[in-house]
Amino acid sequence: MAPLRINPSILAADFVNMQRELERISTADLVHVDVMDNHFVPNLTFGPQMVGRIQDVSPIPLDVHLMIDDPDRWAPGYAELGVYSVTFHAEAAADPVSLARELRARGARAGIAVKPGTGIEPYLDLLEEFDQVLVMTVEPGFGGQSFMPETMPKLRALREAVEARGLDVWLQVDGGITEETIVTAAAAGADTFVAGSSVFRGEPAERITALRDAAAAHAH
Repeated sequence: MAPLRINPSILAADFVNMQRELERISTADLVHVDVMDNHFVPNLTFGPQMVGRIQDVSPIPLDVHLMIDDPDRWAPGYAELGVYSVTFHAEAAADPVSLARELRARGARAGIAVKPGTGIEPYLDLLEEFDQVLVMTVEPGFGGQSFMPETMPKLRALREAVEARGLDVWLQVDGGITEETIVTAAAAGADTFVAGSSVFRGEPAERITALRDAAAAHAH
């Protein structure tokens, strides 16, 4: 069974006390940092300066998710901050393969994300170019939305392709992940889980353990 990762989303954290919030999730695998530009999605969060400061103080590596226009131009700058992983959206990138190679060249893992309505088929033959594929299980832009089970066939197709070719590609889900929905996503083949409110609304260390245990019991 592939290792399972729990990546809490700081979209659900207390922004004013960010360093404290990062310490509270230190038992997680990575911290998921949502960068939104108010163009690609109708919400605005923070840019490179804030991500750089989070990188400075975080006890765990950063998994940066760029929900922005023109990632071909902007994404490499995030890799240069020293973050562990940079994920950009397939819908926004002009040349996903070239961008992924650029991110890797600058020292970050390269991820590609697809919105719920975006098909995965065009990317199945390109999986070697990516370190992670993020299947959005809500429409990107806001936390607290309900999980969309109709996205699970994409995960199953990805898991089948990854295993058939013996690839080391993480399969991530983001949106509406709870102890209940993580079971569905794990059974469909996900191994990396972004959870926001379901971690931060309780005692984070306990919530992270509960999510990890639920996923492990049903992992592909």
